[in-house]
Amino acid sequence: MDVLERIKQQVEGNPVVLYMKGTPQLPQCGFSSRAAQALQACEQEFAYVNVLADPEIFENLPRYADWPTFPQLYINGELVGGCDITLDLYQQGELKKMVEAAVAGAGEKAVG
Repeated sequence: MDVLERIKQQVEGNPVVLYMKGTPQLPQCGFSSRAAQALQACEQEFAYVNVLADPEIFENLPRYADWPTFPQLYINGELVGGCDITLDLYQQGELKKMVEAAVAGAGEKAVG
């Protein structure tokens, strides 16, 4: 499978996904650590991808949404941003609302 297609499946298949260096339990950079901590403080489950463990994603994710740095947070298939934006949203109380809404909506599927 093409790496951009794999990224698309990860982004669209999870209500909240954080592309980070390391893992939430063992982050490998300060920016990734702070973004993961903000998400953990929202008290909802989220998916993550350790970009250091997947060189293809590390090299190609910046092209996916035209965002050059890590971490990258996606909610409901949309790029929210990196560490600074994630922390700003958290401090404003918006991140928790966004994450809760995304997680709650993930179980709801429209039936045609």
